[in-house]
Amino acid sequence: MLGKNSREAKLFDVKVNKTDKNAARIEWSKVEATRDWTTLAAGCYLLRTNVADWSDEELWKAYIQITEAEAAFRIHKRDLSIRPIWHPKEERVLAQIFVCCLAYVLWKTLSQLCDKAGLGSEPRRVLAELSDIRSMDVVLPTRPGPEIRTRCISKPTDHQQILLEKLRLKLPSKIIQKKM
Repeated sequence: MLGKNSREAKLFDVKVNKTDKNAARIEWSKVEATRDWTTLAAGCYLLRTNVADWSDEELWKAYIQITEAEAAFRIHKRDLSIRPIWHPKEERVLAQIFVCCLAYVLWKTLSQLCDKAGLGSEPRRVLAELSDIRSMDVVLPTRPGPEIRTRCISKPTDHQQILLEKLRLKLPSKIIQKKM
């Protein structure tokens, strides 16, 4: 219980002892010093830094940018299922960074679209709803040789169509490419 609630765990001193009858005895008490500090600091941040020539506002903005960057990596790992890949070559590392940045920009764009559409600013649920829309290529051979490639997009459900309309997004129509 305390492991899952690490912030609250600091507020209590918990001891688990074994009794004579082979049972567990739990004793707990409040840690008043921690409790006083928690009450005093509720809703406040204390930023400690070695940067002396920035204003309070600049420090706060930098801190917020760091937390947003950390959140972006959590989004990559959890929502977009992008894991870090350890590349031995610098250009591959840069490519991975580019993909992560691109994914983050797309995520933030979808977040803003959701917010403007009145769907909240958290696109996870919208993305989950729209993830059933599929795109596939149908390749048709021809007698002269070059194949015709047709991209087909699945028809959205009524619910998905409403979401797309609220977001002002249109699925591409059928795309036909003639491969030479």
